[in-house]
Amino acid sequence: MTSQGYEVLARMQTGKPGPSGGSGHGNGANLGHDDVSLSDIAIGVVIGRTSEFFDFFVYAIASVLVFPKLVFTWLPPLEGTLASFAVFSLAFLARPVGSICFSTLDRTFGRGFKLTVALVLLGGSTAAVAWLPGYATVGYASVALLALFRLGQGFAQGGTWDGLPTLLALNAPESRRGWYAMIPQLGAPLGLIVASLLFAFFTSSLNSDDFLDWGWRYPFFVAFAINVVALFARLRIVASAAISKMYDTLDLTAERPLTTLVSQWRTVVMGAFAPLASFALFHMVTVFPLSWVYLHGFESPTRFLLIEAGAAVAGIVAMIASGQLADQLGRRTLLGASAAVIAVFSGFAPQLLSMGVTGEIIFMIVGFILLGLCFGQASGVLASEFPLRHRYTGAALTNDLAWLFGAGFAPLVALWASAHFGLAASGAYLLSGALATLIALWANRELAQGQ
Repeated sequence: MTSQGYEVLARMQTGKPGPSGGSGHGNGANLGHDDVSLSDIAIGVVIGRTSEFFDFFVYAIASVLVFPKLVFTWLPPLEGTLASFAVFSLAFLARPVGSICFSTLDRTFGRGFKLTVALVLLGGSTAAVAWLPGYATVGYASVALLALFRLGQGFAQGGTWDGLPTLLALNAPESRRGWYAMIPQLGAPLGLIVASLLFAFFTSSLNSDDFLDWGWRYPFFVAFAINVVALFARLRIVASAAISKMYDTLDLTAERPLTTLVSQWRTVVMGAFAPLASFALFHMVTVFPLSWVYLHGFESPTRFLLIEAGAAVAGIVAMIASGQLADQLGRRTLLGASAAVIAVFSGFAPQLLSMGVTGEIIFMIVGFILLGLCFGQASGVLASEFPLRHRYTGAALTNDLAWLFGAGFAPLVALWASAHFGLAASGAYLLSGALATLIALWANRELAQGQ
């Protein structure tokens, strides 16, 4: 890091005024730069994350309600949904590849250029899904096109990392780090609420034929429009002179991924496995229950989508509470305690989905409360252990790997296990994520003590 970078970081950590007279940290402070505040960074983070998660959930919901009937029509409903989930998982495989490729654009042309290319590709892939022809029209080419567009989404997601969550964490007051760590995670429930309500509107307003013919396509067009708006909003922040100067003074620049992996592989591995409890639970209360309820006819899609949106509101409340609790108890303590409770939850909760509307509501609300508490602190819980020059790239890599191992195959595995061995079997996947989190947190403490 440059000497100027050390001075800026010291001001952030001590709260001493910077050159422009502002505090080194705190909401609304200018952080040593004339027109930068934590509020500016937080707004950019929430906008970016909400748009990405809305795009994510639009596809996830369509994977249950649309693609099994539109693309995999020759398969029975269960097998068609499993095939749809297999395609859904492709994005998580492509995401780390995208991170590596877009890292080159970042180093060569800058964050603004990389972000523009990534979001244009993401929006284009999403819009392309909206025009997807069905199996009845083009046969197996429909499957190939869906897989191609899904790979495009995942590849593009690897380039959407802008480092703003890391910048937010570095600038957060020491006593409020849990609170500011929670802010980027709000994009997940916000994106889910909007996506669920939008699909609920179309499923309730249209008959099944019209919905499968054209109604489902509109949420994808909306996702494209939101991506465009989010692109300009994020570029305004990321490409500003003040934010660029802050990145440079803190050495938060893209590094070759292989360089980071070689020197920081232990932190990358631990950082990828530490949040697996929350990432596994993420799909267990969003995508999987919708597929189970819809396949078994326990509930109309409209009503369950509304239940899901309402439960996500409870998740937001719990997520906000996680920020307060983490600052009082410590982020690792809260994450470890949440993982232990999730392990208990995995032993009985999935069976609630077969107990009618009341069971579904209990499962969803309790699940989202637990998700809010752990997911609110899951992102970057070990990222602070990266040296600053590795942190920008290291945080992106750990995030990609955590999504791949913790969430990428969760709907597929949970639905397959439940269909063959009963709902209790789906809890095994959730239990494995909780145990991975506990082991990673313990191993990280042991490794730190041995250094």
